Amino acid sequence: GRTQFKVVIKALSPKEVTRIYTPRPLDRNDGTFLMRYRMYGSVRKGLKIEILYGDQHVAQSPYILKGPVYHEYCDCPEEDSEIWQNVMSCPSQEPQITKDFISFPTIDLQRMLKEIPTKFSQTRGAIVHYTILNNHIYRRSLGKYTDFKMFSDEMFLSLARKVRLPDVEFYLNVGDWPVEYRKANDTPGPIPVISWCGSVDSRDIVLPTYDVTHSTLETLRGVTNDLLSIQGNTGPFWENKTERALFRGRDSREERLHLVKLSKENPELLDAGITGYFFFREKEKELGKVQLMGFFDFFKYKYQVNVDGTVAAYRFPYLLLGDSLVLKQDSQYYEHFYIGLKPWKHYVPVQRNLEDLLEKIKWAKANDEEARKIAKEGQLMARELLQPHRLYCYYYKVLQKYAKRQASKPEIRDGMELVPQPDDRDSVCSCHRKKPLREDL
Repeated sequence: GRTQFKVVIKALSPKEVTRIYTPRPLDRNDGTFLMRYRMYGSVRKGLKIEILYGDQHVAQSPYILKGPVYHEYCDCPEEDSEIWQNVMSCPSQEPQITKDFISFPTIDLQRMLKEIPTKFSQTRGAIVHYTILNNHIYRRSLGKYTDFKMFSDEMFLSLARKVRLPDVEFYLNVGDWPVEYRKANDTPGPIPVISWCGSVDSRDIVLPTYDVTHSTLETLRGVTNDLLSIQGNTGPFWENKTERALFRGRDSREERLHLVKLSKENPELLDAGITGYFFFREKEKELGKVQLMGFFDFFKYKYQVNVDGTVAAYRFPYLLLGDSLVLKQDSQYYEHFYIGLKPWKHYVPVQRNLEDLLEKIKWAKANDEEARKIAKEGQLMARELLQPHRLYCYYYKVLQKYAKRQASKPEIRDGMELVPQPDDRDSVCSCHRKKPLREDL
């Protein structure tokens, strides 16, 4: 209806005042709403959250969030990681993390110190060497293609403001491709490089991609395409969506060019276009170039085609969160959450060479109710696996598991610099978690 939900968030204690930004709730078109807020100050007693429909409280409103509650840039970590993980409802196990660490019962920091700079940074040039010590983050870049460290820097800093991190020393690959392909029984065996993308034949330890990490950190900071806002912009209801499959993207893989040819031959089934040429510039004349399309407009279409880019297509989580059926190309590459997804339950699989794509689109058109059910299951699973707190938990659990396997103590190495916490002068931060010094007890 026309009546809007109204959300009022304020400090629980009338003696405390803080500025809180509360945008309109996001309507997820299925009877549920996402409510977001951003604080510009901290409260000691807690928050009172009222959800009103007209003048009436709804859905167990008001909610009380017991304090202290800190804003994003408040450097006030919980000293006890168990308490923090319970508050965050972190799962006890993450299957991908368990799998990734099988090859690394112990982690030899000295061997890595000797081997990684020569083996990986000279060829790939996208390795960043981190040490976290006493909850401070230090790093040095190994190679010239390490600009994407801004995403990992920000996430580690954000995590360190929330919970005390274990002392740990590791190497993060900020390039596209996984780098460690040696098997456990090779001599010498593999070493644990952390990457944003894994593949079936590599041994890299996988973290959430820089894209979903950035999206989580950017929520309410002015970017439209984050994992939450996408859920309130899923286009028309299912029955009103265009009954065709959609693809837009750069020319980063040959199969994407093949998609455009299929689209030209079968426009009633598929609308595919290349938005920019970099790898196959000679093909632009033949295949044409289309304008960029706003991501929310993707969901005007009932079916979404997900084809790898240079590695896994990082749009996949966003496509799952929309209200469309995802047709996913078989791939050797994966992100941290793929292990929780099943073909034909959460998405429809398509052969690597796309030979059966048209057949799968026809199947979806002929089996509308089943296609809709798979789309909904995929959406619900993505909502569960990609919530912001789950990403923080995932990062923490990788660091925790890694720290337990280190054979020696992490050190601040030559060439490392401190990554400082941001100086946030706009928001008041008084930390009430700090434990008293021993002499004060």
